Amino acid sequence: MDKIKLGFAPTRRSIFSAPDAVKYRRLTAERLRQLRIEFVDITDINDEGLLYQDEDMHRIAEKFKKEKVDGLFLPHCNFGTEYECARLAKELNVPVLLWGPLDERPEADGTRLRDTQCGLFATGKVLRRFGIPFTYMTNCRLNDPVFERGIRDFMAVCNVVKTFRNIRILQISTRPFDFWTTMCNEGELLEKFNIQLAPIPMPELTDAVKKAVQDKTEVDEVMQYCRANMEILIKDSELQNVAALKVAMKRLAGKYGCQAIAIQCWNQLQSELGIMPCAANALLNEEGIPVVCETDIHGAVTALLVEAAGMGEMRSFFADWTIRHPDVANGELLQHCGPWPLSVAGEKAKLTYPLAFDYPGSITAEAKHGEVSLVRFDGDNGAYSLLLGNARGIDGPKGMGTYLWVEVDNIKRLEAKLVEGPYIHHCVGIHKNVVPVLYEACKYIGVQPDLFDPVEEEVKAYLRGE
Repeated sequence: MDKIKLGFAPTRRSIFSAPDAVKYRRLTAERLRQLRIEFVDITDINDEGLLYQDEDMHRIAEKFKKEKVDGLFLPHCNFGTEYECARLAKELNVPVLLWGPLDERPEADGTRLRDTQCGLFATGKVLRRFGIPFTYMTNCRLNDPVFERGIRDFMAVCNVVKTFRNIRILQISTRPFDFWTTMCNEGELLEKFNIQLAPIPMPELTDAVKKAVQDKTEVDEVMQYCRANMEILIKDSELQNVAALKVAMKRLAGKYGCQAIAIQCWNQLQSELGIMPCAANALLNEEGIPVVCETDIHGAVTALLVEAAGMGEMRSFFADWTIRHPDVANGELLQHCGPWPLSVAGEKAKLTYPLAFDYPGSITAEAKHGEVSLVRFDGDNGAYSLLLGNARGIDGPKGMGTYLWVEVDNIKRLEAKLVEGPYIHHCVGIHKNVVPVLYEACKYIGVQPDLFDPVEEEVKAYLRGE
């Protein structure tokens, strides 16, 4: 799991029970520790370890910045001090989680100790006044299942936001001439989102491949891994080139500080190395370094967001929408020449030749069935959105490359979205439902969520804890 750190700033208001606020501060911290949530506490700021006065707020902000927290958790341990919460959130510019423990039954004389729910209403209003997006976790008890679910989902949201704000992609050569669909606006991506590209020419890659072959040790290790985990149907010399390409790309990603790679996978690479890069891509994808085809920068962004939403617990796969299922009305074939990670496969992968090219270096394997999320970050004419939805892996005709037949609720509705845009024929899938997390993350990253099924109310209900 990727490491995410929360700033823990429980709050109270003076006219309600301070002892009860201190009690719930302690109980909430204990629950976070039980759940193994990493957080920065404020018990050194004041005796109560609570946020409720201005001088403390500035010290808390300074501490959280120094600790580089990824999100701010504001438990309302009684009513809470809404303006201090908003000021602190404004200082930090990280995702904000607003929550309070369910209030107890009033005392026999009618006294109420905390009025937590009322305080949450107030803080929500002031956060909106400050222009601060926030996530609300429903008023519940600490041991309710919805508390753990909400905390873990918020951690995933923080991971998406942290990832999105720090993207650098290794761009290997230009896009293929024929792929006008994968053109991107590099300046706009930088200006709007701080998404950075590190472009290198094809000769820099081929030089790195030659150096990897000379170094030999790493290449030999990759070849051994391939023999142990795939059925090898290509020559040893070709396998060596696959392994060397994998090693070279990983080194270049490290050299330029990149988290993902977009490569011009054809045609010049075949003239230089005599292989397709698909299997090398798959090997890096398996290690959590997404590599996408046809220099699709938006596809690389998508892969990073999807993996972040999944907290790095499983690998994603980069696919083409290709053809309708011949027998299932809402079926569709997701396929690519062979770059999917081995852990996605539902069978032993073959290292062989791809469908559309005469060069070796592609993987053939059908992916595991089950529920998948399908996602695409894209934009044109200055507007960016995130296509989101779910599908189910199903049986279908045998394919080549890496592939999965899926069924969606309404293929015609999805098809229209892909044609009418701003999307293209590429998407990223993952065997996990990350749609609610990505939907919620959109409010923090300035991208419009776009669900390809009319399930927005269901997603919102899930996020509300229903």
